[in-house]
Amino acid sequence: MIRNAIMADVPQIHRLITHHAEFNRMLFRSHADLYEHLRDFFVFVERDGEADQVLGCAALELVWRDLAEIKSLAVSEERRGQGIGRQLVEATLYEARRLGLSRVFALTREQGFFERLGFQMVSKETLPHKVWTDCVRCPLQEQCDEIAMVMNLVPST
Repeated sequence: MIRNAIMADVPQIHRLITHHAEFNRMLFRSHADLYEHLRDFFVFVERDGEADQVLGCAALELVWRDLAEIKSLAVSEERRGQGIGRQLVEATLYEARRLGLSRVFALTREQGFFERLGFQMVSKETLPHKVWTDCVRCPLQEQCDEIAMVMNLVPST
């Protein structure tokens, strides 16, 4: 089940992101950062007894009046390849449309995944400079191998 993240999810979200960040798949996020941006997060959960187990997460961060970024997309290693990532991206796209945004982007090394969802590769330079504020925290900033993938939510006329 996909739902908005709640305060009790933060430790599990942090573990998921930290696991992927240790393999340089994404940036680390502190507990403080997660609490501050909790409203941006969606989680995929399964009921485990009395509690929800977070098996995936994704955030939709607003960048500008017409643009948002999908960030911190992470799925438990044991559940990768089962459609959880796709469902999380779809949840962020639904929210982006609800907010009236015209474009959503992701910086990723998983080009094929995003292409299958309808994103197109673009030059990073076509995105606003504000997008690159996280780059100063990245250990790979000098040898960045991420690509920019964009989805236009408003059909061209």
